[in-house]
Amino acid sequence: MEAQLTCFIGFENEFEESKAVLFGAPFDGTTSFKPGARFAPNAMREDSWAIESYSPYLDKDLNDLKLFDYGNLELPFGDKKNALRMIQEMTQSIIDAGKIPIMIGGEHLVSLAPVKALSKKYEDLNVIHFDAHTDLREDYLGEALSHATVIRRIYDQLGDGKVNQFCIRSGLKEEFEWAKKHTHLEKFTYNTLESCVRRLKDKPVYITIDLDVFDPSVFPGTGTPEPGGINFHHMLEIISFLGRLENVVGLDIVELSPKYDASGVSTAVACKTLRELVLATIK
Repeated sequence: MEAQLTCFIGFENEFEESKAVLFGAPFDGTTSFKPGARFAPNAMREDSWAIESYSPYLDKDLNDLKLFDYGNLELPFGDKKNALRMIQEMTQSIIDAGKIPIMIGGEHLVSLAPVKALSKKYEDLNVIHFDAHTDLREDYLGEALSHATVIRRIYDQLGDGKVNQFCIRSGLKEEFEWAKKHTHLEKFTYNTLESCVRRLKDKPVYITIDLDVFDPSVFPGTGTPEPGGINFHHMLEIISFLGRLENVVGLDIVELSPKYDASGVSTAVACKTLRELVLATIK
């Protein structure tokens, strides 16, 4: 593998020597409201150079890790099954090389593919999910594969007790009722995250952050903004808990739609979220 000419800040090492591999999955073919998440990976790479590789919050620097940026997958427009297959194959190649996959979406459906790949290696794989939305529909407008159904499809892959959801504030009543029996779902907040991390401390964990978990006043650049979300300081606290996990085997951030925030603030928040998350969990 060879790096792109424009990479995310701090992801400038060679593939062979790297601990983790970043790649973009620019697909938004099932977006139900405002499309544009496919532009996020490139926007984040470009704007990452306006932040620093060093985190004063964690006193760590991306340049002290061995990180590689593959660039974006060339995914077919409108063909979600082939797009998911390509993402899963990319994830598998990273896993086979003994490295940790880090993905920038794209809409949230893309998260299904890395989970499928990782679940083949880790029978006890668990997912920690941050989002405004439940994403637990059985189908959306008759389609089983959608960003509105992705966590239900991940549940289908992993089973009961393996999906942990936080800060959820939107969804059908039926989704919330279904979650009571099948996932750990905390509405509005992340008060039980610390106990979740203690329970999963040494287990393989995949982290997925839908960036609409942020309040639109902090993060308007997303396709389905939902009032009542967290701020950046909340995210820093969340990441401090996640940093206690000992076996994070993959992670993603999804649903930035940069063109809906001309100020660039949403992209900056996404970049710093990724920086902090990588520094806290890649060890």
